[in-house]
Amino acid sequence: MLPTLDDVLQLDAVRRGQPHVVAGADRTGNRVRWVHVAEVTDIAHLLHGGELVLTTGIALPDEPDRLRTYISELAEVGVSGLMIELGRRYLSVLPPALISAAEDHGLPVIVLAHEPAFVDITESVHARIVQDQFAELRASEQLHEIFTQLSVEGASTDEVVRQVASLGGHPVVLENLAHQVLAADANGADPSELLSAWETRSRAVRPGRRTGYDESSGWLVTMVGARGEDWGRLIIDLGAPPSARDTVLIERAATTLALGRLLDRHAESVERQAHGTIIARILAHAYSDPQEAAARARALGVPLSGRRLLGVVLRHRGPATSAPPVGELNALAETAAAACKDARLAALVGVLDEGGPHARVGVLASLPARADVETALTEVATRIRKQSGDTVMAAGSVVETIRDVRRSFLEAEQVADVAARGAGARLFYRLPDLRLRGLLHLLRDDARVQTFVERELGPLLEYDAQRGSDLTRILELYLESGRNKAVAAQQAHLSRPAFYERLRRIERVLDADLDDVESCVSFHVALLALSSVRWERS
Repeated sequence: MLPTLDDVLQLDAVRRGQPHVVAGADRTGNRVRWVHVAEVTDIAHLLHGGELVLTTGIALPDEPDRLRTYISELAEVGVSGLMIELGRRYLSVLPPALISAAEDHGLPVIVLAHEPAFVDITESVHARIVQDQFAELRASEQLHEIFTQLSVEGASTDEVVRQVASLGGHPVVLENLAHQVLAADANGADPSELLSAWETRSRAVRPGRRTGYDESSGWLVTMVGARGEDWGRLIIDLGAPPSARDTVLIERAATTLALGRLLDRHAESVERQAHGTIIARILAHAYSDPQEAAARARALGVPLSGRRLLGVVLRHRGPATSAPPVGELNALAETAAAACKDARLAALVGVLDEGGPHARVGVLASLPARADVETALTEVATRIRKQSGDTVMAAGSVVETIRDVRRSFLEAEQVADVAARGAGARLFYRLPDLRLRGLLHLLRDDARVQTFVERELGPLLEYDAQRGSDLTRILELYLESGRNKAVAAQQAHLSRPAFYERLRRIERVLDADLDDVESCVSFHVALLALSSVRWERS
Protein backbone atom coordinates (compact mmCIF):
# COMPACT_ATOMS: atom_id res chain seq x y z
CA MET A 1 0.00 0.00 0.00
CA LEU A 2 1.52 3.33 -1.06
CA PRO A 3 1.77 6.14 1.54
CA THR A 4 -0.60 9.09 1.35
CA LEU A 5 0.30 12.76 1.41
CA ASP A 6 -0.84 12.77 5.05
CA ASP A 7 1.70 10.02 5.76
CA VAL A 8 4.43 12.01 4.01
CA LEU A 9 3.62 15.13 6.06
CA GLN A 10 4.31 13.16 9.24
CA LEU A 11 7.84 12.15 8.22
CA ASP A 12 10.58 13.85 10.24
CA ALA A 13 12.39 15.04 7.11
CA VAL A 14 9.23 16.86 6.00
CA ARG A 15 8.18 18.14 9.41
CA ARG A 16 11.54 19.88 9.77
CA GLY A 17 10.50 22.07 6.84
CA GLN A 18 7.36 23.20 8.73
CA PRO A 19 4.89 22.14 6.03
CA HIS A 20 1.53 23.86 5.56
CA VAL A 21 -1.22 22.84 3.11
CA VAL A 22 -2.41 25.94 1.24
CA ALA A 23 -4.60 24.30 -1.44
CA GLY A 24 -6.37 20.99 -1.98
CA ALA A 25 -6.56 20.18 1.72
CA ASP A 26 -9.35 17.69 1.02
CA ARG A 27 -7.06 15.66 -1.27
CA THR A 28 -4.22 14.84 1.12
CA GLY A 29 -5.32 11.22 1.02
CA ASN A 30 -3.73 10.98 -2.45
CA ARG A 31 -1.27 8.11 -2.76
CA VAL A 32 2.38 8.98 -3.39
CA ARG A 33 4.07 6.64 -5.85
CA TRP A 34 7.37 8.54 -6.07
CA VAL A 35 9.04 11.91 -5.36
CA HIS A 36 10.35 14.07 -8.20
CA VAL A 37 12.41 17.25 -7.82
CA ALA A 38 11.80 19.65 -10.71
CA GLU A 39 12.39 23.38 -11.15
CA VAL A 40 11.29 23.77 -14.76
CA THR A 41 7.64 24.31 -15.65
CA ASP A 42 7.67 22.03 -18.69
CA ILE A 43 7.76 18.85 -16.60
CA ALA A 44 4.32 17.25 -16.88
CA HIS A 45 5.15 15.23 -20.01
CA LEU A 46 7.93 13.45 -18.10
CA LEU A 47 5.66 12.29 -15.28
CA HIS A 48 3.42 9.21 -15.07
CA GLY A 49 1.08 10.13 -12.23
CA GLY A 50 1.27 9.62 -8.48
CA GLU A 51 4.42 11.70 -8.04
CA LEU A 52 4.96 14.30 -5.33
CA VAL A 53 6.71 17.20 -7.09
CA LEU A 54 9.26 19.21 -5.05
CA THR A 55 10.39 22.66 -6.19
CA THR A 56 11.85 25.91 -4.86
CA GLY A 57 9.68 27.75 -7.41
CA ILE A 58 12.70 29.62 -8.68
CA ALA A 59 11.83 28.95 -12.33
CA LEU A 60 8.08 29.45 -12.07
CA PRO A 61 6.69 32.25 -14.26
CA ASP A 62 5.26 35.57 -13.08
CA GLU A 63 2.26 35.58 -15.43
CA PRO A 64 -0.94 34.26 -13.79
CA ASP A 65 -2.03 32.47 -16.99
CA ARG A 66 1.22 30.56 -17.21
CA LEU A 67 0.99 29.61 -13.54
CA ARG A 68 -2.53 28.27 -14.11
CA THR A 69 -1.28 26.29 -17.12
CA TYR A 70 1.51 24.82 -15.00
CA ILE A 71 -0.94 23.66 -12.34
CA SER A 72 -3.41 22.39 -14.95
CA GLU A 73 -0.77 20.23 -16.63
CA LEU A 74 0.36 18.72 -13.31
CA ALA A 75 -3.21 17.93 -12.34
CA GLU A 76 -3.97 16.43 -15.74
CA VAL A 77 -1.05 14.00 -15.56
CA GLY A 78 -2.22 12.93 -12.09
CA VAL A 79 0.52 14.04 -9.70
CA SER A 80 -0.38 13.47 -6.07
CA GLY A 81 0.77 16.89 -4.87
CA LEU A 82 3.07 19.90 -5.27
CA MET A 83 5.49 20.92 -2.48
CA ILE A 84 7.09 24.38 -2.74
CA GLU A 85 9.93 25.71 -0.59
CA LEU A 86 9.51 29.34 0.51
CA GLY A 87 12.42 31.76 0.68
CA ARG A 88 14.01 31.61 -2.76
CA ARG A 89 11.28 32.58 -5.24
CA TYR A 90 8.42 33.33 -2.87
CA LEU A 91 9.23 34.83 0.50
CA SER A 92 6.11 34.03 2.54
CA VAL A 93 3.11 33.40 0.29
CA LEU A 94 2.38 31.87 -3.10
CA PRO A 95 0.75 33.79 -5.96
CA PRO A 96 -3.06 33.83 -5.72
CA ALA A 97 -3.35 32.53 -9.31
CA LEU A 98 -1.38 29.41 -8.41
CA ILE A 99 -3.45 28.69 -5.30
CA SER A 100 -6.81 29.29 -7.00
CA ALA A 101 -5.81 27.08 -9.94
CA ALA A 102 -4.78 24.32 -7.54
CA GLU A 103 -8.12 24.57 -5.74
CA ASP A 104 -9.97 24.45 -9.05
CA HIS A 105 -8.12 21.32 -10.16
CA GLY A 106 -8.11 19.61 -6.75
CA LEU A 107 -4.30 19.55 -6.60
CA PRO A 108 -2.82 19.63 -3.07
CA VAL A 109 -0.14 22.33 -2.66
CA ILE A 110 2.13 22.35 0.41
CA VAL A 111 4.54 25.14 1.31
CA LEU A 112 7.67 24.57 3.39
CA ALA A 113 8.37 27.60 5.59
CA HIS A 114 11.81 26.36 6.60
CA GLU A 115 14.45 25.43 4.05
CA PRO A 116 14.66 21.62 4.00
CA ALA A 117 17.10 19.29 2.32
CA PHE A 118 15.18 17.86 -0.64
CA VAL A 119 17.44 14.82 -0.64
CA ASP A 120 16.34 13.99 2.92
CA ILE A 121 12.70 14.20 1.86
CA THR A 122 13.15 12.03 -1.21
CA GLU A 123 15.13 9.42 0.75
CA SER A 124 12.55 9.31 3.55
CA VAL A 125 9.56 9.01 1.22
CA HIS A 126 11.22 6.43 -1.02
CA ALA A 127 12.24 4.40 2.01
CA ARG A 128 8.64 4.46 3.23
CA ILE A 129 7.39 3.36 -0.20
CA VAL A 130 9.88 0.49 -0.40
CA GLN A 131 9.11 -0.51 3.19
CA ASP A 132 5.37 -0.62 2.50
CA GLN A 133 5.88 -2.53 -0.72
CA PHE A 134 8.05 -5.07 1.08
CA ALA A 135 5.42 -5.47 3.79
CA GLU A 136 2.78 -5.96 1.10
CA LEU A 137 4.97 -8.52 -0.66
CA ARG A 138 5.57 -10.38 2.61
CA ALA A 139 1.85 -10.42 3.37
CA SER A 140 1.17 -11.77 -0.13
CA GLU A 141 3.81 -14.46 0.38
CA GLN A 142 2.25 -15.49 3.69
CA LEU A 143 -1.19 -15.79 2.06
CA HIS A 144 0.34 -17.85 -0.72
CA GLU A 145 1.89 -20.22 1.82
CA ILE A 146 -1.36 -20.58 3.76
CA PHE A 147 -3.54 -21.35 0.75
CA THR A 148 -0.94 -23.60 -0.83
CA GLN A 149 -0.99 -25.64 2.37
CA LEU A 150 -4.80 -25.75 2.28
CA SER A 151 -4.65 -27.02 -1.30
CA VAL A 152 -2.07 -29.68 -0.43
CA GLU A 153 -4.12 -30.85 2.54
CA GLY A 154 -7.29 -31.02 0.44
CA ALA A 155 -9.13 -28.58 2.70
CA SER A 156 -12.91 -28.53 2.37
CA THR A 157 -14.82 -25.59 0.96
CA ASP A 158 -16.03 -24.68 4.44
CA GLU A 159 -12.45 -24.67 5.77
CA VAL A 160 -11.24 -22.38 2.98
CA VAL A 161 -14.09 -19.95 3.64
CA ARG A 162 -13.34 -20.03 7.38
CA GLN A 163 -9.71 -19.20 6.70
CA VAL A 164 -10.64 -16.23 4.52
CA ALA A 165 -12.91 -14.87 7.25
CA SER A 166 -10.23 -15.37 9.89
CA LEU A 167 -7.41 -13.83 7.85
CA GLY A 168 -9.47 -10.91 6.61
CA GLY A 169 -11.48 -10.26 9.76
CA HIS A 170 -14.73 -9.89 7.82
CA PRO A 171 -17.76 -12.05 6.94
CA VAL A 172 -17.29 -14.23 3.86
CA VAL A 173 -19.81 -15.94 1.57
CA LEU A 174 -19.34 -18.38 -1.31
CA GLU A 175 -22.32 -18.52 -3.68
CA ASN A 176 -23.14 -20.22 -6.97
CA LEU A 177 -24.15 -18.46 -10.18
CA ALA A 178 -27.80 -18.50 -9.11
CA HIS A 179 -26.83 -16.48 -6.00
CA GLN A 180 -27.50 -19.41 -3.66
CA VAL A 181 -25.14 -19.69 -0.66
CA LEU A 182 -22.77 -22.67 -0.79
CA ALA A 183 -20.71 -21.77 2.30
CA ALA A 184 -20.51 -18.84 4.70
CA ASP A 185 -18.63 -17.61 7.76
CA ALA A 186 -19.99 -14.56 9.59
CA ASN A 187 -16.68 -14.06 11.47
CA GLY A 188 -18.46 -13.65 14.80
CA ALA A 189 -21.37 -11.63 13.46
CA ASP A 190 -24.97 -12.85 13.27
CA PRO A 191 -25.17 -15.42 10.41
CA SER A 192 -28.91 -14.77 10.03
CA GLU A 193 -28.29 -11.09 9.47
CA LEU A 194 -25.46 -11.81 7.03
CA LEU A 195 -27.61 -14.14 4.91
CA SER A 196 -30.93 -12.33 5.23
CA ALA A 197 -32.55 -11.86 1.79
CA TRP A 198 -29.22 -12.93 0.34
CA GLU A 199 -30.36 -13.64 -3.21
CA THR A 200 -32.06 -10.26 -3.52
CA ARG A 201 -29.06 -8.37 -2.17
CA SER A 202 -26.53 -10.36 -4.17
CA ARG A 203 -28.33 -9.87 -7.47
CA ALA A 204 -27.92 -6.12 -7.06
CA VAL A 205 -24.12 -6.41 -6.80
CA ARG A 206 -22.37 -6.61 -10.17
CA PRO A 207 -18.86 -5.07 -9.99
CA GLY A 208 -18.30 -5.44 -13.74
CA ARG A 209 -14.84 -6.98 -13.41
CA ARG A 210 -13.61 -10.42 -12.42
CA THR A 211 -12.54 -8.98 -9.07
CA GLY A 212 -14.14 -5.74 -8.01
CA TYR A 213 -15.45 -3.66 -5.13
CA ASP A 214 -19.07 -2.53 -4.92
CA GLU A 215 -19.35 0.72 -2.96
CA SER A 216 -23.10 0.52 -2.30
CA SER A 217 -22.86 -2.84 -0.52
CA GLY A 218 -19.27 -2.64 0.73
CA TRP A 219 -18.59 -6.05 -0.88
CA LEU A 220 -15.36 -7.22 -2.48
CA VAL A 221 -16.35 -9.82 -5.06
CA THR A 222 -14.40 -12.24 -7.26
CA MET A 223 -15.45 -14.99 -9.63
CA VAL A 224 -14.59 -18.59 -8.81
CA GLY A 225 -13.86 -21.13 -11.52
CA ALA A 226 -11.25 -22.92 -13.57
CA ARG A 227 -10.66 -23.92 -17.17
CA GLY A 228 -12.66 -20.92 -18.28
CA GLU A 229 -15.84 -22.12 -16.56
CA ASP A 230 -16.95 -20.01 -13.60
CA TRP A 231 -19.27 -21.69 -11.13
CA GLY A 232 -19.58 -19.19 -8.28
CA ARG A 233 -18.58 -15.95 -6.57
CA LEU A 234 -16.57 -15.39 -3.39
CA ILE A 235 -17.60 -12.32 -1.41
CA ILE A 236 -15.98 -10.50 1.52
CA ASP A 237 -18.26 -8.03 3.30
CA LEU A 238 -15.65 -5.32 3.94
CA GLY A 239 -17.82 -2.26 4.41
CA ALA A 240 -14.94 -0.09 3.13
CA PRO A 241 -12.69 0.01 0.03
CA PRO A 242 -10.30 -2.96 -0.07
CA SER A 243 -6.60 -2.85 0.61
CA ALA A 244 -4.15 -4.60 -1.69
CA ARG A 245 -3.96 -7.42 0.85
CA ASP A 246 -7.75 -7.87 0.74
CA THR A 247 -7.60 -8.27 -3.04
CA VAL A 248 -4.75 -10.78 -2.84
CA LEU A 249 -6.62 -12.68 -0.11
CA ILE A 250 -9.86 -13.09 -2.03
CA GLU A 251 -8.18 -13.98 -5.33
CA ARG A 252 -5.86 -16.54 -3.71
CA ALA A 253 -8.82 -18.09 -1.89
CA ALA A 254 -10.83 -18.27 -5.13
CA THR A 255 -7.94 -20.09 -6.81
CA THR A 256 -7.79 -22.58 -3.94
CA LEU A 257 -11.53 -23.22 -4.17
CA ALA A 258 -11.31 -23.73 -7.93
CA LEU A 259 -8.36 -26.12 -7.61
CA GLY A 260 -10.10 -28.02 -4.82
CA ARG A 261 -13.08 -28.61 -7.06
CA LEU A 262 -10.81 -29.91 -9.82
CA LEU A 263 -8.43 -31.99 -7.74
CA ASP A 264 -10.61 -33.42 -4.99
CA ARG A 265 -9.87 -37.04 -5.77
CA HIS A 266 -9.53 -39.96 -3.34
CA ALA A 267 -7.58 -43.18 -3.50
CA GLU A 268 -9.05 -46.01 -5.55
CA SER A 269 -7.71 -48.96 -7.46
CA VAL A 270 -5.39 -48.08 -10.33
CA GLU A 271 -7.65 -49.83 -12.82
CA ARG A 272 -10.82 -48.07 -11.64
CA GLN A 273 -9.01 -44.75 -11.65
CA ALA A 274 -7.77 -45.31 -15.18
CA HIS A 275 -11.25 -46.33 -16.36
CA GLY A 276 -12.88 -43.37 -14.60
CA THR A 277 -10.39 -40.93 -16.11
CA ILE A 278 -11.14 -42.09 -19.66
CA ILE A 279 -14.91 -41.90 -19.11
CA ALA A 280 -14.65 -38.45 -17.52
CA ARG A 281 -12.48 -37.12 -20.35
CA ILE A 282 -14.86 -38.51 -22.97
CA LEU A 283 -17.79 -36.83 -21.20
CA ALA A 284 -15.86 -33.55 -21.01
CA HIS A 285 -14.82 -33.78 -24.69
CA ALA A 286 -11.26 -33.43 -23.43
CA TYR A 287 -9.81 -35.63 -26.18
CA SER A 288 -9.01 -33.65 -29.31
CA ASP A 289 -9.54 -36.83 -31.34
CA PRO A 290 -12.00 -39.61 -30.37
CA GLN A 291 -9.42 -42.08 -31.61
CA GLU A 292 -7.21 -41.13 -28.68
CA ALA A 293 -9.96 -42.25 -26.31
CA ALA A 294 -10.41 -45.45 -28.31
CA ALA A 295 -6.69 -46.17 -28.16
CA ARG A 296 -6.51 -45.62 -24.42
CA ALA A 297 -9.55 -47.82 -23.80
CA ARG A 298 -8.23 -50.52 -26.09
CA ALA A 299 -5.00 -50.53 -24.07
CA LEU A 300 -7.13 -51.42 -21.05
CA GLY A 301 -8.81 -54.27 -22.91
CA VAL A 302 -12.03 -52.45 -23.83
CA PRO A 303 -12.60 -51.90 -27.57
CA LEU A 304 -14.70 -48.83 -28.47
CA SER A 305 -14.26 -48.52 -32.23
CA GLY A 306 -16.89 -50.23 -34.40
CA ARG A 307 -18.97 -51.16 -31.35
CA ARG A 308 -22.37 -50.22 -29.93
CA LEU A 309 -21.75 -48.03 -26.88
CA LEU A 310 -24.00 -47.57 -23.88
CA GLY A 311 -23.75 -45.26 -20.88
CA VAL A 312 -24.82 -46.74 -17.54
CA VAL A 313 -24.99 -45.00 -14.15
CA LEU A 314 -25.16 -46.65 -10.74
CA ARG A 315 -25.94 -44.83 -7.49
CA HIS A 316 -27.57 -45.46 -4.15
CA ARG A 317 -31.17 -44.48 -3.53
CA GLY A 318 -32.09 -41.24 -1.79
CA PRO A 319 -31.48 -37.52 -2.44
CA ALA A 320 -28.03 -36.35 -3.44
CA THR A 321 -27.71 -33.90 -0.53
CA SER A 322 -24.16 -34.80 0.45
CA ALA A 323 -21.17 -36.64 -0.96
CA PRO A 324 -21.64 -40.44 -0.81
CA PRO A 325 -19.02 -42.24 1.29
CA VAL A 326 -15.93 -42.84 -0.81
CA GLY A 327 -15.57 -46.43 0.35
CA GLU A 328 -19.13 -47.31 -0.69
CA LEU A 329 -18.69 -45.86 -4.17
CA ASN A 330 -15.38 -47.64 -4.71
CA ALA A 331 -16.93 -50.92 -3.54
CA LEU A 332 -19.87 -50.41 -5.89
CA ALA A 333 -17.47 -49.71 -8.77
CA GLU A 334 -15.57 -52.94 -8.05
CA THR A 335 -18.87 -54.84 -7.86
CA ALA A 336 -19.99 -53.42 -11.21
CA ALA A 337 -16.64 -54.23 -12.82
CA ALA A 338 -16.83 -57.80 -11.56
CA ALA A 339 -20.44 -58.14 -12.79
CA CYS A 340 -19.47 -56.94 -16.27
CA LYS A 341 -16.57 -59.37 -16.36
CA ASP A 342 -18.77 -62.31 -15.27
CA ALA A 343 -21.36 -61.38 -17.90
CA ARG A 344 -18.59 -61.12 -20.50
CA LEU A 345 -19.48 -57.52 -21.20
CA ALA A 346 -16.52 -55.31 -22.16
CA ALA A 347 -16.83 -52.09 -20.21
CA LEU A 348 -14.97 -49.18 -18.64
CA VAL A 349 -16.05 -48.81 -15.00
CA GLY A 350 -15.05 -45.95 -12.69
CA VAL A 351 -16.23 -43.42 -10.12
CA LEU A 352 -17.29 -40.06 -11.59
CA ASP A 353 -17.30 -36.71 -9.74
CA GLU A 354 -15.94 -38.37 -6.64
CA GLY A 355 -16.25 -36.32 -3.46
CA GLY A 356 -19.29 -34.34 -4.62
CA PRO A 357 -23.00 -34.83 -3.92
CA HIS A 358 -23.50 -36.15 -7.46
CA ALA A 359 -20.76 -38.76 -7.32
CA ARG A 360 -21.78 -42.02 -8.99
CA VAL A 361 -20.36 -45.05 -10.72
CA GLY A 362 -20.16 -44.77 -14.48
CA VAL A 363 -20.09 -47.75 -16.83
CA LEU A 364 -19.30 -47.35 -20.53
CA ALA A 365 -20.44 -50.66 -21.98
CA SER A 366 -19.10 -51.82 -25.34
CA LEU A 367 -21.33 -54.33 -27.14
CA PRO A 368 -20.85 -56.30 -30.36
CA ALA A 369 -23.14 -55.36 -33.23
CA ARG A 370 -25.50 -58.31 -32.71
CA ALA A 371 -25.60 -58.31 -28.89
CA ASP A 372 -28.99 -57.93 -27.24
CA VAL A 373 -28.87 -54.87 -25.00
CA GLU A 374 -31.69 -55.92 -22.68
CA THR A 375 -30.13 -59.32 -22.06
CA ALA A 376 -26.71 -57.83 -21.33
CA LEU A 377 -28.13 -55.27 -18.91
CA THR A 378 -30.25 -57.86 -17.15
CA GLU A 379 -27.26 -60.16 -16.57
CA VAL A 380 -25.12 -57.33 -15.17
CA ALA A 381 -27.93 -55.87 -13.04
CA THR A 382 -28.79 -59.24 -11.55
CA ARG A 383 -25.23 -59.79 -10.40
CA ILE A 384 -24.99 -56.25 -8.96
CA ARG A 385 -28.32 -56.65 -7.12
CA LYS A 386 -26.98 -59.72 -5.32
CA GLN A 387 -24.03 -57.73 -3.99
CA SER A 388 -25.62 -54.31 -3.51
CA GLY A 389 -29.38 -54.44 -3.11
CA ASP A 390 -30.09 -50.75 -2.51
CA THR A 391 -28.61 -49.59 -5.82
CA VAL A 392 -30.24 -47.89 -8.79
CA MET A 393 -28.94 -48.84 -12.20
CA ALA A 394 -29.96 -46.68 -15.16
CA ALA A 395 -29.01 -46.88 -18.82
CA GLY A 396 -29.07 -44.36 -21.63
CA SER A 397 -29.60 -44.91 -25.32
CA VAL A 398 -27.30 -47.04 -27.45
CA VAL A 399 -24.95 -44.88 -29.57
CA GLU A 400 -22.62 -45.73 -32.41
CA THR A 401 -19.70 -43.32 -31.86
CA ILE A 402 -17.54 -42.07 -29.03
CA ARG A 403 -18.71 -38.53 -29.74
CA ASP A 404 -22.27 -39.53 -28.76
CA VAL A 405 -21.32 -41.25 -25.49
CA ARG A 406 -21.96 -38.06 -23.53
CA ARG A 407 -25.60 -38.03 -24.67
CA SER A 408 -26.07 -41.63 -23.53
CA PHE A 409 -24.59 -40.84 -20.11
CA LEU A 410 -26.70 -37.73 -19.73
CA GLU A 411 -29.84 -39.79 -20.33
CA ALA A 412 -28.65 -42.42 -17.84
CA GLU A 413 -27.98 -39.78 -15.19
CA GLN A 414 -31.42 -38.26 -15.66
CA VAL A 415 -33.05 -41.65 -15.28
CA ALA A 416 -30.92 -42.55 -12.24
CA ASP A 417 -31.79 -39.32 -10.41
CA VAL A 418 -35.51 -39.83 -10.99
CA ALA A 419 -35.40 -43.53 -10.06
CA ALA A 420 -33.36 -42.83 -6.91
CA ARG A 421 -36.24 -40.80 -5.49
CA GLY A 422 -38.73 -43.64 -5.96
CA ALA A 423 -39.17 -47.08 -4.47
CA GLY A 424 -39.29 -49.18 -7.64
CA ALA A 425 -37.81 -52.66 -7.67
CA ARG A 426 -36.73 -52.95 -11.32
CA LEU A 427 -33.30 -54.37 -12.02
CA PHE A 428 -32.50 -51.35 -14.20
CA TYR A 429 -34.21 -48.34 -15.68
CA ARG A 430 -34.32 -46.77 -19.17
CA LEU A 431 -35.23 -43.27 -20.23
CA PRO A 432 -38.85 -42.47 -19.25
CA ASP A 433 -40.72 -39.38 -20.34
CA LEU A 434 -39.15 -36.86 -17.98
CA ARG A 435 -40.75 -33.80 -19.58
CA LEU A 436 -39.04 -30.43 -19.58
CA ARG A 437 -39.63 -29.64 -15.91
CA GLY A 438 -38.01 -32.88 -14.82
CA LEU A 439 -35.06 -32.38 -17.12
CA LEU A 440 -34.41 -28.88 -15.80
CA HIS A 441 -34.69 -30.10 -12.23
CA LEU A 442 -31.98 -32.67 -12.89
CA LEU A 443 -29.75 -30.00 -14.46
CA ARG A 444 -30.37 -27.43 -11.72
CA ASP A 445 -26.75 -27.43 -10.48
CA ASP A 446 -25.25 -27.00 -13.94
CA ALA A 447 -23.54 -23.59 -14.11
CA ARG A 448 -24.58 -23.26 -17.74
CA VAL A 449 -28.26 -23.53 -16.81
CA GLN A 450 -27.78 -20.96 -14.04
CA THR A 451 -26.03 -18.66 -16.51
CA PHE A 452 -28.95 -19.06 -18.93
CA VAL A 453 -31.41 -18.11 -16.17
CA GLU A 454 -29.41 -15.00 -15.30
CA ARG A 455 -29.14 -13.98 -18.96
CA GLU A 456 -32.86 -14.37 -19.63
CA LEU A 457 -34.37 -13.19 -16.34
CA GLY A 458 -31.60 -11.24 -14.58
CA PRO A 459 -32.94 -7.72 -15.36
CA LEU A 460 -36.46 -8.69 -14.25
CA LEU A 461 -35.25 -10.34 -11.04
CA GLU A 462 -33.14 -7.28 -10.22
CA TYR A 463 -36.08 -4.99 -10.96
CA ASP A 464 -38.29 -6.96 -8.53
CA ALA A 465 -35.53 -7.05 -5.91
CA GLN A 466 -34.96 -3.29 -6.03
CA ARG A 467 -38.65 -2.25 -6.08
CA GLY A 468 -40.37 -5.05 -4.21
CA SER A 469 -42.56 -5.78 -7.25
CA ASP A 470 -43.85 -9.13 -8.51
CA LEU A 471 -43.26 -8.91 -12.26
CA THR A 472 -41.50 -12.30 -12.31
CA ARG A 473 -44.63 -13.94 -10.88
CA ILE A 474 -46.82 -12.08 -13.39
CA LEU A 475 -44.68 -13.37 -16.26
CA GLU A 476 -44.89 -16.90 -14.87
CA LEU A 477 -48.70 -16.76 -14.64
CA TYR A 478 -48.93 -15.40 -18.17
CA LEU A 479 -46.78 -18.16 -19.65
CA GLU A 480 -48.34 -20.98 -17.62
CA SER A 481 -51.77 -19.94 -18.82
CA GLY A 482 -50.68 -20.45 -22.41
CA ARG A 483 -50.37 -16.67 -22.88
CA ASN A 484 -54.08 -16.26 -22.22
CA LYS A 485 -54.16 -12.77 -20.72
CA ALA A 486 -57.70 -13.01 -19.40
CA VAL A 487 -57.03 -16.26 -17.53
CA ALA A 488 -53.67 -15.01 -16.22
CA ALA A 489 -55.20 -11.73 -14.99
CA GLN A 490 -57.86 -13.69 -13.12
CA GLN A 491 -55.21 -15.92 -11.50
CA ALA A 492 -53.23 -12.82 -10.50
CA HIS A 493 -56.38 -11.24 -9.01
CA LEU A 494 -55.87 -8.14 -11.16
CA SER A 495 -58.09 -6.25 -13.55
CA ARG A 496 -57.25 -6.73 -17.19
CA PRO A 497 -55.97 -3.15 -17.68
CA ALA A 498 -53.71 -3.49 -14.62
CA PHE A 499 -52.45 -6.87 -15.82
CA TYR A 500 -51.80 -5.56 -19.34
CA GLU A 501 -49.82 -2.64 -17.88
CA ARG A 502 -47.62 -5.08 -15.96
CA LEU A 503 -46.97 -7.06 -19.14
CA ARG A 504 -45.88 -3.88 -20.91
CA ARG A 505 -43.55 -3.09 -18.03
CA ILE A 506 -42.06 -6.59 -18.26
CA GLU A 507 -41.42 -6.05 -21.97
CA ARG A 508 -39.59 -2.79 -21.22
CA VAL A 509 -37.44 -4.33 -18.47
CA LEU A 510 -36.53 -7.39 -20.55
CA ASP A 511 -36.39 -5.48 -23.84
CA ALA A 512 -38.48 -8.22 -25.41
CA ASP A 513 -41.78 -8.75 -27.21
CA LEU A 514 -44.11 -11.08 -25.29
CA ASP A 515 -46.02 -11.72 -28.51
CA ASP A 516 -42.92 -13.40 -29.90
CA VAL A 517 -43.31 -17.16 -29.43
CA GLU A 518 -39.59 -17.96 -29.33
CA SER A 519 -38.93 -15.32 -26.67
CA CYS A 520 -41.78 -16.63 -24.53
CA VAL A 521 -40.50 -20.21 -24.85
CA SER A 522 -37.05 -19.06 -23.72
CA PHE A 523 -38.49 -17.13 -20.76
CA HIS A 524 -40.66 -20.11 -19.78
CA VAL A 525 -37.69 -22.48 -19.79
CA ALA A 526 -35.69 -20.00 -17.70
CA LEU A 527 -38.55 -19.70 -15.18
CA LEU A 528 -38.79 -23.49 -14.87
CA ALA A 529 -35.03 -23.70 -14.32
CA LEU A 530 -35.18 -20.91 -11.72
CA SER A 531 -37.95 -22.75 -9.90
CA SER A 532 -35.83 -25.91 -9.82
CA VAL A 533 -32.82 -24.06 -8.39
CA ARG A 534 -34.89 -22.32 -5.71
CA TRP A 535 -36.68 -25.54 -4.81
CA GLU A 536 -33.39 -27.35 -4.36
CA ARG A 537 -32.00 -24.68 -2.02
CA SER A 538 -35.18 -24.19 0.00
